[in-house]
Amino acid sequence: MSKLRISGPCRLSGELQVHGAKNSALPILAASLLCKAPCRLTNCPHLSDVDTAVSILRELGCQASFSQGVVEVDPTAADTCTIPDALMREMRSSIIFLGAIIGRMGEAMMSFPGGCELGPRPIDLHLQALRRLGAQIREDHGRLSCTAPGGLHGAEITLAFPSVGATENVLIAASTAQGTTILENAAREPEIEDLAGFLNACGARVAGAGGSTVRIDGVPSLGGCSYRVIPDRIAGATYLAAAAATGSRLTLRGVIPRHLSPVLLVFEEAGCVFRTAGDTLEIQPPPRLNRVHSVRTMPYPGFPTDAQAPVMAMETLARGTSIFVENIFEERYKHVGELLRMGAHIRVDGRVAVVEGVRQLFGAPVEAADLRGGAALVVAGLAAQGQTVVTGVHHIDRGYERIEQALSALGAQVERLPDSEG
Repeated sequence: MSKLRISGPCRLSGELQVHGAKNSALPILAASLLCKAPCRLTNCPHLSDVDTAVSILRELGCQASFSQGVVEVDPTAADTCTIPDALMREMRSSIIFLGAIIGRMGEAMMSFPGGCELGPRPIDLHLQALRRLGAQIREDHGRLSCTAPGGLHGAEITLAFPSVGATENVLIAASTAQGTTILENAAREPEIEDLAGFLNACGARVAGAGGSTVRIDGVPSLGGCSYRVIPDRIAGATYLAAAAATGSRLTLRGVIPRHLSPVLLVFEEAGCVFRTAGDTLEIQPPPRLNRVHSVRTMPYPGFPTDAQAPVMAMETLARGTSIFVENIFEERYKHVGELLRMGAHIRVDGRVAVVEGVRQLFGAPVEAADLRGGAALVVAGLAAQGQTVVTGVHHIDRGYERIEQALSALGAQVERLPDSEG
């Protein structure tokens, strides 16, 4: 275990290459299990969740290696339908392997997934959708036993909520099912489009991804391909929040600006100015940030729940009062108590957080309780006066590639230390 020591306030400058999207890489790695030939995934971020996904593929019988942003997967010898409990507990996204394993093996056995504790996140939508595709699923004391005696088949499926994970499981499982699947109320996130792009590059027939209705015409099998993961829009938003909180001009490279547009609208309301050119995005914040009237997390193309915590951290220093409404997860304000330790003024009432901006934050020992909350504490620490020590860094490592090295290269004073050191 390790922790981050941040000496602030910091001023950032320079350029940052945004790493590949965690939320694209994980479902694409799961989908590679369906392929009958090797796959090569580039721009893959080196994150602990990606390491877990690679370990799962190996447990299933695939050959998989990860080096310098490239994951090589040879799934041709895959012969196992069970994921060990320890790997399932390491990340929530492990459930995305369910559709792939059933599609490949005709059966699957696994425990319920782990990951950040953000309140109830039932997998009912995943299971209901896979049952519509012909899977028989038995739940028994936290374990799932799944079979498809007659193979998977196409179906008409309407999701009660545009769940990203359920949409991904349907796209993967239906790709090699018999017949046509029509998915209504599908999630529209860029990562869904990226998964469909990978599947189609392997020979699938997925149309409409990125819209509410997706059509998947099943094919007998998928081949392999080489595919580049899109940049991580949440990592990009987090580094923009760090720049805004510290009053720093910063350039992001390797981004897709339109993927960030729901977030950029909030930054612009706070007084930030952007310049874009191709895959680069430069932020110029004002001397002091303005309040934002209302940030409401919503499914894409709304404001992403994953960006709520870092943006809240920057708004603790804004002029005036900002309102945040969390509509996706019930327990996504765990970072608030830690921000209060640093001098922030925040009141929480259910799903609503009222942030009264202060002139200065102060360094303090704080603990990351989840991935994005941990990133928020880093943002606050960069702007705070004095030393901030962030523990629970293993959460941050799930979604940010060597965050201390990225920030140090921009001029911040950030060190990773063993827990035994002060």
